[in-house]
Amino acid sequence: MRVVVVAESKSGEKRVALLPDIISKLTRAGLVVAVESGAGLNAGANDKDFSSAGAEVFPSSNQSKELSGADVVLSVQPLSAQQASSLKSGAITISFLSASSAGDSIAALAKAGATSFSLEAVPRISRAQSMDALTSQALCAGYRAALVGAELSPRFFPLLMTAAGTVTPANVLVLGAGVAGLQAIATARRLGAVVSAYDVRPSSADEVKSMGATFIELELEALEGAGGYAREMTEERAAKQRELLTPYITKSHVLITTAAVPGRPAPRLVTKEMYQSMAEGSVIVDLAAESGGNVEGSKPGEIVTVGNGVKIWGGKDVPSQLPFHASYLYSRNVVNLLLLMTKDGVVTPDFSDEIIDAAALTHGGVNRKGA
Repeated sequence: MRVVVVAESKSGEKRVALLPDIISKLTRAGLVVAVESGAGLNAGANDKDFSSAGAEVFPSSNQSKELSGADVVLSVQPLSAQQASSLKSGAITISFLSASSAGDSIAALAKAGATSFSLEAVPRISRAQSMDALTSQALCAGYRAALVGAELSPRFFPLLMTAAGTVTPANVLVLGAGVAGLQAIATARRLGAVVSAYDVRPSSADEVKSMGATFIELELEALEGAGGYAREMTEERAAKQRELLTPYITKSHVLITTAAVPGRPAPRLVTKEMYQSMAEGSVIVDLAAESGGNVEGSKPGEIVTVGNGVKIWGGKDVPSQLPFHASYLYSRNVVNLLLLMTKDGVVTPDFSDEIIDAAALTHGGVNRKGA
């Protein structure tokens, strides 16, 4: 069976769905791998690397032909509706594929009779951890967030004892202690900052503390949700939370927000009134800017400077800003999911497997999620 990897066409997307060092896992399983020329350049992999690893490399002018003959297509972003229409019936696709933002692609995949798997829909169970691309890419985003905060801040992060005097460390506050938040905490701590964090799930306190940060406890109801995510809060609770968090935000030099609710707009955690009291030159990093923003006034892909000199960095394509390791992790997630369906060189999804059943969006001409 032929596995085709296409070059990403979305502006700002620098990742690739497969890196050369993992191709041998697919060829040993009896699969043939074909990669579009130039697909891995932004992630540090050239055509020669792919060829040496055992993949065929085809020119971009042949993409449509390759798609029409592919048994499996791997990508990071969803295939476009036009690309999906080129697939043969029964072809399999694996990519990020959000029912809320990729409706045209999903409809085209269903019409083509393709079986599409969404990495957003992989269940958060122990057996699926190696396929959990949301987690692996959140790790990259959290690391990048701390570096952005350090770069934009006019302050040193660490405590420094010098002949000219003592440099006090920066105070970093992280809102949201999921994978991205915990990685932001870990990175800021390694840089020497004094870090505190808040999450609506009290269960995350031990993880925060294990990284040397202080967990902020507010007298509020816990919001533990399914699958390890936080559940949505009422406006009354949100307003109370904003009131209680304001003093901590005022004291922070760098604020990093990472909160997200799957399938919904990002919760608004920080208003203009809350960051107006921050010191001039303070920095806010909003990793949720693309999904509506945790911070009022943030704009995806932009740095906004507000009246009191606070800079707000809005995240956009954040994992793609670290394309090598983001692709390294993503390609392993994809291959692990693909190999789960592969036996004796044949890819056959078994829908009695809870991972496969949960991740499949289209099959047999039908949108299985009904969205």
